[in-house]
Amino acid sequence: MPNIKTQDVQISANGESLSAFVARPEGGGPFPGLIVIQEWWGLESHIKDVTQRFATEGFVALAPDLYHGQVATEPSEAQKMMMSLDMPRAGKELVKAVDYLTADSAVSNVGAIGYCMGGGLALTLACNSAKVKAVAPYYGANPNPIGKVKDIQGPIFAVYAENDHFINEQVREALKGALQQHGKKFEMNVYPGTGHAFFNDTRPDIYDAEAAKDVWGKTLSFFRANL
Repeated sequence: MPNIKTQDVQISANGESLSAFVARPEGGGPFPGLIVIQEWWGLESHIKDVTQRFATEGFVALAPDLYHGQVATEPSEAQKMMMSLDMPRAGKELVKAVDYLTADSAVSNVGAIGYCMGGGLALTLACNSAKVKAVAPYYGANPNPIGKVKDIQGPIFAVYAENDHFINEQVREALKGALQQHGKKFEMNVYPGTGHAFFNDTRPDIYDAEAAKDVWGKTLSFFRANL
């Protein structure tokens, strides 16, 4: 496995400091950069592990801490934290995180990926920052209003679970229609028999190893082709 370096950094955002976890390959690069956006649990071990996995594949990956130190362990707690998140503030923080990566001399182009809550935020980030050259939202909500997708500058690799009570077929079709309307390049992947958060290998009740392996390979190929 390639050697990587990890560190906690502070990013100036909205007049305050935003903590983030960064994992990078050894060497001077340039490397493609990725913003990795958390699920509703917070910046916990799984998201940090995914961030490091991207680094072993040659990306400089940065995971912002949008809950500012809080991590949920129970679904009810996670839901409360997500509902109380100041979304406009989080959106601005994510734009600052992109700015931070693009200012890194070891980073070339920057993409974004997010899971669950982070999937929706990744899409919104791609709408808000022209510096995001490719985006891969996993089972995330659509931007509001959905017409904002006209501002996305790069291709979209959207991932969904077939049996998802949160992000259902109606959500998928709405995004597909908006992307087609605005002439965006996109690929939409719906994994049969899977449920919401099927990529999270710390949740044996929902994790689907076969689908996770497949989507991981496709995600790496997508970002390598577009960053």
